[in-house]
Amino acid sequence: LIASQLEPTYARTVYPCFDEPAMKATFNIRIVHDPSYVALSNMPAIDVSEIKDENGSLWTVTRFNTSLKMSTYLTAFVICDFDYVTRTERGNEIRIWARKEAVKNGYVDYALNITGPILSFLEDLLNVSYPLPKTDLVALPDFGAGAMENWGLMTFQESSLIYIPSDKFTSRKTMIGVIVSHELGHQACGKKFFNIFFFVSKWFGNLVTMNWWNDLWLNEGLASYFEYLGATFVEPKLSLVKIFYDHVVQPVLREDSDIVRSLSETEDKIKGSFSLISLFDSITYNKGASITWMLSRFLTEKLFIRALTSYLKEFSFSNANQDDLWTHIQMVIDAQDEVQLPASVKKIMDSWTCQNGFPVLTLNLTTGTISQEKFLNKKNENSTDSSNNTWIIPVSWMRNGSSQPLVWLDESSKMFPEMQVSESEYDWILLNVNFSGYYRVNYDQLNLKRLGRLLENDPKAVPALSRFQLIDDVFALTQFGYIQIETALELTKYLAREDELFIWNMVLSNLVPENLESTLKNYEVYPLLKKYLLKRMLPIYHYYAGFIHQNVDALEDDYFAQIYLEKLFATACWLGLQDCLNLSSELYAKWMDNPEYK
Repeated sequence: LIASQLEPTYARTVYPCFDEPAMKATFNIRIVHDPSYVALSNMPAIDVSEIKDENGSLWTVTRFNTSLKMSTYLTAFVICDFDYVTRTERGNEIRIWARKEAVKNGYVDYALNITGPILSFLEDLLNVSYPLPKTDLVALPDFGAGAMENWGLMTFQESSLIYIPSDKFTSRKTMIGVIVSHELGHQACGKKFFNIFFFVSKWFGNLVTMNWWNDLWLNEGLASYFEYLGATFVEPKLSLVKIFYDHVVQPVLREDSDIVRSLSETEDKIKGSFSLISLFDSITYNKGASITWMLSRFLTEKLFIRALTSYLKEFSFSNANQDDLWTHIQMVIDAQDEVQLPASVKKIMDSWTCQNGFPVLTLNLTTGTISQEKFLNKKNENSTDSSNNTWIIPVSWMRNGSSQPLVWLDESSKMFPEMQVSESEYDWILLNVNFSGYYRVNYDQLNLKRLGRLLENDPKAVPALSRFQLIDDVFALTQFGYIQIETALELTKYLAREDELFIWNMVLSNLVPENLESTLKNYEVYPLLKKYLLKRMLPIYHYYAGFIHQNVDALEDDYFAQIYLEKLFATACWLGLQDCLNLSSELYAKWMDNPEYK
């Protein structure tokens, strides 16, 4: 088996070329190979012939149609003895290639069933047609890149494309959807979840490519945003927004406070300080997707998609930088009067893409003042911000359960009289509702007290995503020295009434160490954790233990149960819950009696 991976700068090791993303060309590819193998490339094969070498051995020559105008890093080839399954979607032949036994057992059928619909969904959404006559997706047993959006010949790690129907209690199906969406997104512009991700990239990257690697986020950040739209399209039972914040926004907020680079860097800085490979990181993918999400929220999705369509059509088969995208968004904003912005799109968005890190907002309820500063680790003496930078921040907010009109914080501190609260303990305010902005929020003691009481009395008055964000923010603020741990714990008193697993998982990852044994040595903390957490965990533990006892098949569509129940149960057992220990022993005994027992 041979498969190529030419991004970012390996095309030059295969054939002589100016290996730069802005130097696009058409390619005529011919591969000479052993007759017992099949050769694949970006375009359909148009001729297969035979030649003999000087020793009289027979070789096959496969010649491919001339490619579309594209960047060198997207050229690709695979030589394999795989089988495939195929279907046609809107005249586009789709083939999924894999090891013969995987195809025979039906393990690539799921990927085949979702690829065509996702492509059509993205075509309709962006109003841009997929320009190639065929799409091959190849499942490689060993592949370092995870997945790659080569135009017309996408390559995947096997685990990102193969779905074994008996694996129904894993999150595999979802990841395949996400990855395929991402890579299909590139086709127009550049672990079921992971596959959907792959598709999206086709538009962002392949059709319109960044001028140079310093704007790689235009490929990957936009594709990462669309992967979740595509995944939800094929798996409507998924809670897209919860998964997006749990898998994308929250992890990158954790990382971004320590990282020295911004989303879009100057070419000179990258040439001097970074390797190109290091740009393929969570900042490019996840921060890029988070900023895109925030942009689509304050523009509205309708205007955002309208601007993207205009951008894709203008720069098809060409290159662009982030300023070109801002220009097209500005054109759409100027042509309507529903959405009013406090500054130009470029000025707003450059404040997020051209400086590193992100802000923390502090709200004073008495005065109604919001101030912003860079989120830094105050416990680290070397961690200071001399730049005095500010962001232009969209602030979605809610008062006493009612959504309020969006406001903008476009200076270091600003007073909003409408945010001054009364003496009533039932008068509360929540900022960044449903995590719509890429920042953290620090409330004064008065509001935190009121929010804590509200959660204990009526947790559902705060949307699930906002509960997740509220608690994650207070733990991050504790860790970085903004508030005391007691303040954070005040907001966890209500947890006996919390029924969302993704929130529980975030709480446990903040309170319970990864290495459980290490804490057993800390005699002071363990009994306190046990006393505090166990009684609050009982309701959600018994809810899910009931399914394990009686009707485990009901959890087949519960994505968060598939990925987070293990942590919940492991913690309950570690804290000594007898019912959990009994259940574990019982399940283990059943498995020992019957190794097929799932």
